[in-house]
Amino acid sequence: MHTITSTEYDSPIGPILLTFIDEALVRLDVAHDGIDIARADIAQRLGVMPEPDPAAGADLARQLDEYFDGARRTFDVALDWRLVRGFTRAALDASRAIPYGEVASYGEVAVMAGVPRAARAVGTACASSPFSIVVPVHRVVRADGSIGEYGGHPEVKQFLLSLEDETVRSGALRVAG
Repeated sequence: MHTITSTEYDSPIGPILLTFIDEALVRLDVAHDGIDIARADIAQRLGVMPEPDPAAGADLARQLDEYFDGARRTFDVALDWRLVRGFTRAALDASRAIPYGEVASYGEVAVMAGVPRAARAVGTACASSPFSIVVPVHRVVRADGSIGEYGGHPEVKQFLLSLEDETVRSGALRVAG
């Protein structure tokens, strides 16, 4: 029997619902349409309503605070891939290799994922990522350098890219604390 929990995180880009199965993140949902809709969506996907438990996401919340403060470049959290199918896993894994503060095109990520002609599939994978921010699909851009839609919220993608760019330009990570 698995323990399925969720907690809310208040971020600079809006409310985020963090959902865990046992100790692994199964979904990070930037709840643009509200936490209640995000809860209903994950309950439908998992077939059960996660139990609210702020302690479950405390470590990831701390890491997100550090990321948004410019003091963290990568995340140390176990991922539960059960909501990811097929090529999406390869595309998301490939996007994890894009360095902080840099971008890669959908086509470049397709090559990194081992399927050079799958640029459109990379776009679909990024749009359906259950691990937004933690798996940095915001670093994947169009071939012409434009940022794309990011699930209908290009302003969020621009915020994340600008945050990383500013941190890199400052010359060093800010001190967490």
